[in-house]
Amino acid sequence: MSAEDGGPFQGRLRPPLQKKSLTLSYDLQSIINNLQPLDIARVQRLPARCYLTQLRNGLEGKGRACPRAGHVGGFRDFQSRESKKMNNIISLLTVCLMLAGTYLTQASKLFAGDGPASEGAVERSSQATRGAQPLLESAGGSGHDSAIASPPSAVSPPNGSPGLAATLGIMFVDGSTSTLLVERDGRKYIVDLVARSVREAELPAREAARKPQSQSTFVADQPEGASVFKQKCSTCHGPDGRGLATVGTPNFTDPKVQASLTDEEIVETIKNGKKDTLMPAWAGKLSYQQISAVAGYVRSLGSGSQPQQVAVPGGARSAQSGIYEPGDDVLMTLPTGRRLDRHGFYVNFSHRFAYDPAFSGTARGGALAGLDGFSLSSFGFRYGVTRKLSVSIWRSPTFIARPIQMMAAYNLMDEHDKYPFNAAVRVSIDGQNDFRQNFAENLEGIFSRSLTRHAQIYFVPTVSLNVRHLFSPNSFESRDFPNLPGTNTFSLGVGGAVDIRPTVALLAEVIPTLVNGNCHQSGCVNLGIHRPAYAFGIQKKIWRHSFTLGFTNGPATTVSQRSATRAAFVNDPTADTPNGLFIGFDLTRQVY
Repeated sequence: MSAEDGGPFQGRLRPPLQKKSLTLSYDLQSIINNLQPLDIARVQRLPARCYLTQLRNGLEGKGRACPRAGHVGGFRDFQSRESKKMNNIISLLTVCLMLAGTYLTQASKLFAGDGPASEGAVERSSQATRGAQPLLESAGGSGHDSAIASPPSAVSPPNGSPGLAATLGIMFVDGSTSTLLVERDGRKYIVDLVARSVREAELPAREAARKPQSQSTFVADQPEGASVFKQKCSTCHGPDGRGLATVGTPNFTDPKVQASLTDEEIVETIKNGKKDTLMPAWAGKLSYQQISAVAGYVRSLGSGSQPQQVAVPGGARSAQSGIYEPGDDVLMTLPTGRRLDRHGFYVNFSHRFAYDPAFSGTARGGALAGLDGFSLSSFGFRYGVTRKLSVSIWRSPTFIARPIQMMAAYNLMDEHDKYPFNAAVRVSIDGQNDFRQNFAENLEGIFSRSLTRHAQIYFVPTVSLNVRHLFSPNSFESRDFPNLPGTNTFSLGVGGAVDIRPTVALLAEVIPTLVNGNCHQSGCVNLGIHRPAYAFGIQKKIWRHSFTLGFTNGPATTVSQRSATRAAFVNDPTADTPNGLFIGFDLTRQVY
């Protein structure tokens, strides 16, 4: 209030208030106890400076004496409404600031543990409350002896033990409510609580210089991440993260792909999946630690120093450089010997329109090259018992003697395991009339080698015992299935596949019977195989599925029958020539 305002100080200036700050080391109960004896009516008659002095002296145990000479008497005459409001506001503001200071002091103690605040907590409390210093000074507090203005210092508990945060190696980052600095084994890590990521705070200069921009901030458990990736992700992404062309998954070893992804995007995709794609949501199926480990492993694939590759079942293999990926267990009839997934379940179908040649006869166009005719439809199931051992069962229809074939296969070598070629052995037995008669036993060796990642060749030597002449029963009755004499044969199948597109392949096969295919000697069983069985076609490969459409002269699909031709089936020696080719197709689906 100035001299021009009138009142008891008219003609002279009001003495300036002494600037002494209030020490905020008092607890809340002490403030309340010292406020209780104050007479509000008396306080209203005291000037603000005198009230603050009395309040401070009372808290410090110096009594409540207040010099009033020349002031109280004059102030009694000044009872304007504006003066009362001003005194009340100053009083309320002072008490609020004291309470706030007490709260900050107690909070710093809480963060530091049971004892007084640690050095980091005191510093944060000091920085957080410095903004209140001008308000305290304007209210009449001093600045030079204030606890707020004093520099932060580490205060040890009475027993000398450090605070809880210091013991755990945790430090808070100034100006951040979501970041912590954790020290472990002499190294510091920055923990982002919002992004849930961890990165090293200080990398060695040489390591930081060669660290690419796409380098992850994850500090992940690489072995765990690789293990989970192998079990859950490699089916679509491949064991080395290069992706599958048939699925359309990205190549995580490509620096461009790594640069286009952030850590948060990788974690989010693993957790919640990706809409309109085959990527499922793993939240609830994997723990956060597993998701983080997988994300870290994915990041490591682009670092150029990824962990040692793990072996993954054949159906989950990726397009590794130089290794071909067959889309089916067979080309048309000749086996590819591909390795099945462990515990993978596969369904196979085949259709042979053997009664209607595609290129000879009348109205071939109207009959869709024989597709309107009768089909010999076979089906079967395959199951991967282990990563190398698999079993299967197969049945062909009545009109080709309804054989049932049971088989076991074992993969000896695989190019994905750094072998120079693939090798597998299969043992099977089949019986006609639903496994009641005319049994045959078979032993196969399947050898293949990738010429490039787009082409592969196959060699399949096969020994079959007690092979019967191919025939078609006259009815569904079992009495129409004769017991035929058998003979032992040896055949050598040769085939190849070439990808003309990432998911489209051209393929061909030929299966000549080298021993006892067309025997005319006395006492020899003549199988009626005048020319070798052969086929060619086109194959579409997509994720866990393939469709093969082609032309062949071999109507049978079991091991003992596949080298027989249409000539033996219809008892026409000319039916296995190119004019006798007919349409056939195969379907394969991996259920899981």
